[in-house]
Amino acid sequence: MSIFSYFKKEQKASASIAKERLQIIVAHERTTRTQPDYLPKMQREILEVIRKYVPISEEDVQVQLENSDECSVLELNITLPEA
Repeated sequence: MSIFSYFKKEQKASASIAKERLQIIVAHERTTRTQPDYLPKMQREILEVIRKYVPISEEDVQVQLENSDECSVLELNITLPEA
């Protein structure tokens, strides 16, 4: 082991990078599969109501549903433009 190999960053194999990316995709698919069917429609309707008062895009609204044993929590984050 030379002193230069100590400072050299190890390169990951392309197979391990592909595996990590696949795990991220699978995790994302699992979360979208467990969401109720009405969530996308609800998000569109909320967006329409907000647009009556403030001009925003779809990227400015994020809806998340978190389930626990006792209840479900619907979280709505809206990025409003500055006045």
